Amino acid sequence: MHHGGMSAHDRNVGAATLKRLRLSRGWSLADTARAIISTATQLGQPLDASVASVQRSVARWESATAPILPGERYQLLLAHLYARGADGQIALGAGSDFAELLDALAHLGESTRRLDELRALLVRTATDGGGGLLALLGPSTQRALSSALADPSRLDEGLLDAMHRAVADVNGQVGSLPFVRVQLLLAPIVESCRRLLDAEVPESLVPELRAVAARAFTLAGRAAFETRDDAAARSLYAEATAAAGGTGSPWRRAVVHMSHALITLYSTPGIEAAQRLVDAAVRDARAGESATVRARAHALQAEIAARAGAERTARAALSLAWYDMDSDRDGDPADTSFTTNHLRGFEGVASLYIGDPAEAHDHFARSVEALQAPRERVQRAIVATDQALARIRLDEPEAAAELLHGCIDAASATGGRVASIRLRRARRELRPWRREEWFADLDDHLIESLGV
Repeated sequence: MHHGGMSAHDRNVGAATLKRLRLSRGWSLADTARAIISTATQLGQPLDASVASVQRSVARWESATAPILPGERYQLLLAHLYARGADGQIALGAGSDFAELLDALAHLGESTRRLDELRALLVRTATDGGGGLLALLGPSTQRALSSALADPSRLDEGLLDAMHRAVADVNGQVGSLPFVRVQLLLAPIVESCRRLLDAEVPESLVPELRAVAARAFTLAGRAAFETRDDAAARSLYAEATAAAGGTGSPWRRAVVHMSHALITLYSTPGIEAAQRLVDAAVRDARAGESATVRARAHALQAEIAARAGAERTARAALSLAWYDMDSDRDGDPADTSFTTNHLRGFEGVASLYIGDPAEAHDHFARSVEALQAPRERVQRAIVATDQALARIRLDEPEAAAELLHGCIDAASATGGRVASIRLRRARRELRPWRREEWFADLDDHLIESLGV
């Protein structure tokens, strides 16, 4: 299992890290093997292997001459094993044993994608146990945060970085965690940001603190909206807008406006309110230094124009979006995940309203195909409801209903309100066929899963 690009030196660092982790717990090779076996049993996936055979595996991972990467199953068991400290508490943040383990696996050649999956899985486990956000922050960050809240002059770069990472972690759970859980995870960070923004923190750290706060408030606003708490969503978006406006990076406020525009577009009748937010986002994005954020703002502008039937405006905005996507985005400051696949989804929406439904359908199908990560599940459900609308316009209502069944499952798993609003709209479009048996099936599924 030697992965290309991993030098012998890298692998040795990984092996040494695994050994150091084991010794820091005071475990012999046999102790580690027994701990792995008992973890497997606790997880309800008992290992069909003797202590001696697991011990040989542990020794191979730590080998000073030819270390090997633990297989996926062992990686999962090690992750569970090292995520819990001696005190039984889960700790996943910087400086935790878990973070060290991921670092060791990376050195032994594991892919970033797989390590992200392991991390996401353990975050979910931590929140299931009610450990919540504290697990994401890690013990040293928790202490640093408490001391900064007690004495704001002690806020430092390292703590802001850890808070950024924790918000990014929670963001990475959208789609695999219900939004109610996302809200709970964010609550302590939102509260800490509010208190620190009101306090006398070191002047040089204010822009960075505002950037962290803007991200936390935006995500919390989206989660509040998804859980039908509109008043909280409104005030969080207002706080996010204010915080982002003070960062000195206009693209950050554009990101807030776009998130706000989307939930406004999906939840309020008419498009005027959403259009105002999108226009503000485009102004900020053009003043900012992120081509990715500019592309996304133009794409959103195209969708709004297409829904309003303004074909020329929509086409112009789309070509600007492609121009931004194709420009050199190396070193782009925004770490948003807007990709060409997302942009194709917007092309599809434009074709749906101002062009050819068959072309729209193909765009959506390709976009759905590409949006496979758990994080993209909500987005995939939204695009698939659009794909169903295209099928209705192509006079294939039954095929549309087929697609919508999958969207219902995704929407109920994430508790996403946007997806359920889209589903209700799609169902309205199917009303002419309400005498059909397949329509009744769809209705039953909707009521059962979403109480729609």
